[in-house]
Amino acid sequence: MLKKQILNFISVGIINTLVGYGLYAVFIFLGLHYTTAVLFATVLGVLFNFKTIGKFVFHKNDNRLIFKFVGVYAVVFCVNIIVIKVLLWYGMDEYIAGFCAIIPSAVVSFVLNKWFVYR
Repeated sequence: MLKKQILNFISVGIINTLVGYGLYAVFIFLGLHYTTAVLFATVLGVLFNFKTIGKFVFHKNDNRLIFKFVGVYAVVFCVNIIVIKVLLWYGMDEYIAGFCAIIPSAVVSFVLNKWFVYR
């Protein structure tokens, strides 16, 4: 069951990541600071991600879980900002830093969703 959830999370996560990173890149292109770009991309992606992760990964459609899900995304937002900030400090480009933050953020997202939101 865990292996299937991880594979489903990766599949759904690819779509969610394309949407989220696409929004982040657009906001950076528009001149927003990376923290604002991450914030806007996260807020816009939360509802979409809530439905896709709940339905296709954990097979739950309970809208009451949205508050826990938002809490998880608050943590994921912080992980994103920390990873990007560290990578920028080492001289990495904002686009590449945002891309590199995807993996640690995805791991944190899966673990917290699995054991906190959709247990």
